[in-house]
Amino acid sequence: MRDRALRAIAECKLIATMSEEPDRITRRFLTQPMHDVHAHLRARMVSLGMTVRIDAVGNLRGVWRPAGAGAKRLILGSHIDTVPGAGAFDGVLGVTLALEWVELAQQLELPITLELIAFSDEEGVRYGVPFLGSRAVAGCFDPALLAMTDSEGMTVEAAIRAFGLDPALIGEAALDADAIGFVEIHIEQGPVLEAGSCSVAAVSAIVGQTRINLVFSGHANHAGTTPMRLRHDALAAAAEWIAAVEALAQGTEGLVATVGKISVEPNVGNVVPGVARVSLEVRHADDSTRNTAVSELLAKAASIAKRRAITLERNGQLEHPAVPMDKRLTACLADAIEATGLPMKTMISGAGHDAMVMAARTPAAMLFLRSPGGISHHAAESVLEEDVEASLRVGREFLVRSAKEIG
Repeated sequence: MRDRALRAIAECKLIATMSEEPDRITRRFLTQPMHDVHAHLRARMVSLGMTVRIDAVGNLRGVWRPAGAGAKRLILGSHIDTVPGAGAFDGVLGVTLALEWVELAQQLELPITLELIAFSDEEGVRYGVPFLGSRAVAGCFDPALLAMTDSEGMTVEAAIRAFGLDPALIGEAALDADAIGFVEIHIEQGPVLEAGSCSVAAVSAIVGQTRINLVFSGHANHAGTTPMRLRHDALAAAAEWIAAVEALAQGTEGLVATVGKISVEPNVGNVVPGVARVSLEVRHADDSTRNTAVSELLAKAASIAKRRAITLERNGQLEHPAVPMDKRLTACLADAIEATGLPMKTMISGAGHDAMVMAARTPAAMLFLRSPGGISHHAAESVLEEDVEASLRVGREFLVRSAKEIG
């Protein structure tokens, strides 16, 4: 497996050179470098005897159907777009490893049909809405998305046409009834596996998310002439609340809460802040726990604002429910991990992935690989050869078990 692991890593590094920027990895939905990635991956798929096509949102799809196998097929895949200044392995490793899984199935002569999908958009960088690729495959692509524009004013519809595709055919990208499940291989993008000295883990669920913007409005005034007891300091109110956000998250098992963005008006050193705009993001694998935390934090913000005689507004709320992974597929992955002699671990994903969208259409599961240093979405993102090799051993065991079940 060592040679396969080295090849999968080398493929990621090669694809990393296919970028919009010469000095860093940036590859957005349906930009020119996506053509280069498609050409490279298509050649790999064809060399494996796969039937290849590009659907109407730019997902590259290859199917391997061996002699004697039925139409029922297992889907493998991940995304090939990136954030600006990305690492080489987020998303892409899941595609290069899926190619190796296909070749393993061929060499083992498993009677199982496999489809590999390289999703064109997961990050949502170009249009501000993620999962354009998997939305189409899951059959939940809203036609209203076609009217969205990027920073240069190009609509999604125009971008699809410029890539040589027909947006009228997006409906044909949806999986049919012969798809029996989806498995995504992905780097963890966090420190949990490394902290536990584990190479891989089966993902049990993907957390739900709440995002809200809050505005604390007080009264700007001269910093030298306004006594402390007479101030209506919006930033001080926001700061008190931010500390409360951290305290609640630290005291609630599995909860993460982040205030990652703040803007202040007038933002001058000798003026009491009159307005503070802050973001809130809350994540948890249990929706009721997340919703309770959000309610408590909003109540705390209101209490702080009232005590300090300032006003509070909230807007822009976005909700993503938690998505449990399919128990049968996850158990099969867990069994495969144990069969290889690796420590068996299941964990919750704190980040969103294509699997959470695909789960609405077909049973879905995820296999995580350790992220050294917990680093991702950064040029320093890396993987360990031993972990990539471990994922290949797990893949072999998983495919053998899946082929028996399908048969």
